[in-house]
Amino acid sequence: MKRGYLVLVAMLAIPLACDQKPSPQATTDAPVAESAKPAATATPTAEPTAQPPAPPEPAGLPAPPDVAAPPADAQKTASGLAFKVLTPGKDKVHPGPDDKVKVHYTGWTTDGKMFDSSVLRGEPASFGVGGVIPGWTEALQLMSKGEKRRLWIPGSLAYGDRPTRPGAPAGMLVFDVELLDFAPAPKPPPVPKDVKAPPATAKKTASGLAYQVQQKGTGTEHPKPTSRVTVHYTGWTTDGKMFDSSVVRDEPTTFPLGGVIKGWTEGVQLMVKGEKTRFWIPAGLAYGEKPTRPGAPSGMLVFDIELIDFR
Repeated sequence: MKRGYLVLVAMLAIPLACDQKPSPQATTDAPVAESAKPAATATPTAEPTAQPPAPPEPAGLPAPPDVAAPPADAQKTASGLAFKVLTPGKDKVHPGPDDKVKVHYTGWTTDGKMFDSSVLRGEPASFGVGGVIPGWTEALQLMSKGEKRRLWIPGSLAYGDRPTRPGAPAGMLVFDVELLDFAPAPKPPPVPKDVKAPPATAKKTASGLAYQVQQKGTGTEHPKPTSRVTVHYTGWTTDGKMFDSSVVRDEPTTFPLGGVIKGWTEGVQLMVKGEKTRFWIPAGLAYGEKPTRPGAPSGMLVFDIELIDFR
């Protein structure tokens, strides 16, 4: 069975997927949005040796009888999402776009091929409602705890009819989704008062990166460009608009420091474990004044970053 890692995070990868290097891997068992997988790299290897045969992949769950198209009694939203309630929920309270949900799900293409299933893995998936493919984001907000629905998600609300993401399933997708639980998201951090420009007390590097320590750390060692770091962060444009936050998702992010925008690679190396620092990253060290990456914020960006750990 191929693990599809369904819907994840549209903006989660903003600082993690720079225009130079791809993000190393998906970190959430949920339908991933458009985050690209890394290309294979050539590495020296020893002479090949005989390997034991790989264990057989588990059989997929059988496709629903109506997998090819939504039945006549399915409901449909204005966006084109079709659904059918299989098991009613326990109440009338619905998750919000920033809430975190816990679900079980199985996904099929319309020819009946299963491409992913948390049920088969025996482990529910947890993720933010707004961090998944649009069809999931819309559908989850219609559900209540304990409810199970079948979704027919058109390609335009999934990965497209010709996905750009390697390995992503194409066209309409069918999911059985059970909402096990959800929790309100943490409130967004307040917009910094100095979001428009670095204050006179901020330090500045030769590259133009400005920064100011908000909370001193407990360590003495600094990450290297090759380090793998775990951080909490929030990012704003200089007009005070928050465009991404691991704090709101209530989930720290781990990534290789050499695989992010230049301002992050340089700035996080100045930090020690436990430190919180505010960075003003000029456009040249971020996504540019006119980003080529779809959805990327333009101009100077402001980040509050907490370095939780690194190795």
